[in-house]
Amino acid sequence: MKRKVLFFALVVAILMMAVPMTALAQGPECQDVVTIQKDDWLSKVADKYFGNIFAWPAIMAIHNQAALANPEKFPDKVINADVIEVGWSLCIPTADEADAFLATYDPAKPELLYASGDSGQLVIGSWWTAGGEAEGLAGMFRIYKELYPGVEIVNATVAGGAGTNFKAVLATRLIGGDPPDTFQLHAGLEVETYSPEQFLEPADDIYASEGLEDVFPADLLALLKYKGHYWGVPANIHRSNVLWYNKAVFEANGLTPPTSFDEFIAVSDALQTAGIQPYVIGTKDGWEAAHVFENVLVGTLGADGYKGLWTGATDWSGPEVTQALENFKMMMSYANPDHPALTWDGAGEYLINGTGGMMIMGDWTDGWFTSKAFTGYGWAPPPGTQGTFVALSDSFSLPKGAPDAENARNWLKVVGSKAGQEAFNPKKGSICARTDCDPALFNEYLQSAMVDWSQDAIVPSVVHGAAAIESWATDYKDALILFVGTGDVAGTQALLQQACVDAGVCQ
Repeated sequence: MKRKVLFFALVVAILMMAVPMTALAQGPECQDVVTIQKDDWLSKVADKYFGNIFAWPAIMAIHNQAALANPEKFPDKVINADVIEVGWSLCIPTADEADAFLATYDPAKPELLYASGDSGQLVIGSWWTAGGEAEGLAGMFRIYKELYPGVEIVNATVAGGAGTNFKAVLATRLIGGDPPDTFQLHAGLEVETYSPEQFLEPADDIYASEGLEDVFPADLLALLKYKGHYWGVPANIHRSNVLWYNKAVFEANGLTPPTSFDEFIAVSDALQTAGIQPYVIGTKDGWEAAHVFENVLVGTLGADGYKGLWTGATDWSGPEVTQALENFKMMMSYANPDHPALTWDGAGEYLINGTGGMMIMGDWTDGWFTSKAFTGYGWAPPPGTQGTFVALSDSFSLPKGAPDAENARNWLKVVGSKAGQEAFNPKKGSICARTDCDPALFNEYLQSAMVDWSQDAIVPSVVHGAAAIESWATDYKDALILFVGTGDVAGTQALLQQACVDAGVCQ
């Protein structure tokens, strides 16, 4: 018997030696290995091998499987279908493999384009696709991979519309019972959009195990709680209420940033006299005016009055809102005439070129200025908002029925950790949601924001998902789009009051 066992083991060993080790390690079969040349792209390669430019997903998916199985032969994974580099070696599948993949491929499930590690995947739904946001995510991915090396991370991004396109895809997946493992959402009442009690798992136990209630400010914790539960863990904090200005222009004209609306008029008149566009804004994408107006509301009503607008404690039809609309109308009278054709960053070019004086926009502007190598900018709170921090936060959630739920829970732990937030935020151009991050990791503006975050009154942004349910925020934005065109104070105030009624908050 022992002799038979030894003979069988010997036969198996010989057979294993007879199989080329490269074939065992390679994973899927490659009909060819192509070295990427200048001006190659995936659809062009797909057309060459399959006569079909739309077969590129099969190449990406099967190459990524081969790269996971044999990283020495295929060291470069295709993370973004639009980015392949000269010199990369790509595994080209057989026609049968390509056809089999394309027969079941669903473009709404980008995770199909990636391999699965020994411990599965972590499919992260987001709208972060470029620049500092992508670099910041890469930093947090690095922390996660150090802790959980067997998990293949899939950044299932959907670009465009400041998250609007992503949310449309996500809604379909949630309703269909096929969610990503985790997804990005703005902290606050935006969570209501996803019917959390039906589609999400509470993250309360993660807050408890990671001690997050001890390191997040009380105002943020209140913002994160909905119907008695935490539904996501925040990765960062952005500030809505920042007035950016060209320092050289202000110094040349002996000006300081306005702290009141009367000072805004005086500064604008002085800039206009000097031939400088006083105030710049871009309204092309439809949310920018609403963004500025939320800061005008805070500056006119104060922090408590503003917060009351979203709870019913402050009357939308009252004189304070009337005054806020008048203040915004005044500001728009100093605005660049081409604002309907410009996005917010298009308007920012006025400041970079020294032809514009002031702009009100969130603090992602700091990262944008940095990316443009522009250092001649200063910052201050917009008129009336001193001591108030209009906050928005990106968080990550736990969908019910996630394929790799444990991987998602570990991701939320990394998102809330000091190491994760310090890896993410300096690149993203935001500050930590935690109050114990090292200021030395951040630039001068972000250090100033960290100080304000620790001591200012925190109020929620409506435009960026924190203050109101999404349908109400949409009605609010639509009313401001009309206002920019008409300047009709009474009519806009009536629309804002009706939006509150439709949201079930006002009578």
